[in-house]
Amino acid sequence: MGQNPVVRRLAGAGLTVSLVVAGASACNADDGKGDRAGATAAATATDVTRPGPATGSAPSPTPTPTVAAFGAAGYRSLTPGMAKEAALATGGLEPAPVSLLDGCTDFAYRGGPAPDAARMAGEAAAEAKAKELNDKADASRKPPASGRSLPPNASAQEAAAAAAGSAASAKQSAADAKAMADSAMATAQLMVAREARDKAFLTVGRVSFGAAGLRELVAPAEARTAEGIGAGSTVEALQQAYGDKGLNLAKNGKYQLPADPDRPGWQLEFTVDGDKVGGLALVNRAVKCV
Repeated sequence: MGQNPVVRRLAGAGLTVSLVVAGASACNADDGKGDRAGATAAATATDVTRPGPATGSAPSPTPTPTVAAFGAAGYRSLTPGMAKEAALATGGLEPAPVSLLDGCTDFAYRGGPAPDAARMAGEAAAEAKAKELNDKADASRKPPASGRSLPPNASAQEAAAAAAGSAASAKQSAADAKAMADSAMATAQLMVAREARDKAFLTVGRVSFGAAGLRELVAPAEARTAEGIGAGSTVEALQQAYGDKGLNLAKNGKYQLPADPDRPGWQLEFTVDGDKVGGLALVNRAVKCV
């Protein structure tokens, strides 16, 4: 039996509505998935850029290296009276001497200036000339010949001989005076050579050895005493640090201070330039070069 046409139309409309609703639900479901996927991607991107939690403690600061003080005990691994061979074995010195003046052997600290051949040649020449002229002056220093008085009745021959003797004595005296003047000039030139060497190493430092071992440590610019005094310090700070410890101004213009009662002869010397300390050294002048 056939179905009523009205019923058929209502059933078809219901089916259509169901299909539309189903399609809409499917779209909404897909949109939801897309939104969730987008949110997940965004979260993932955020996680990538967001710094993660610390996995360890913060790095420790680099410790400041301890700097050895310059003082009566020496500097670094170099000590007063130390043998030259032992000092070179420490590795703290350059192996080639930078000065041989006065018979001492001086070295620069490791990394210091190389030997200056021209300056060293000038030192050797000044020293050789001073020795030659000093020896000549020493040889000429003889007691003056005793004058011989002529008797009242001296003959002409005797008078002539006496005059000749006086002339010879005067000539010898002139030669002696010239020898002494030349010796003094050569000694002055040698002092200039010493001063030039000292100036060249005032801030870079040098270590000098004599017959009995290490006799002088000239500090590099970065060195400081236990009280913090070094190149660049003010004279006022120097006096405040050592004024009550025996600091005195010597005739050579340097401030001097006994280094240690247990090390007789050793003293700290501070070279000054105006109102600033230019350099410092630990030295024992009683230790001879040769």
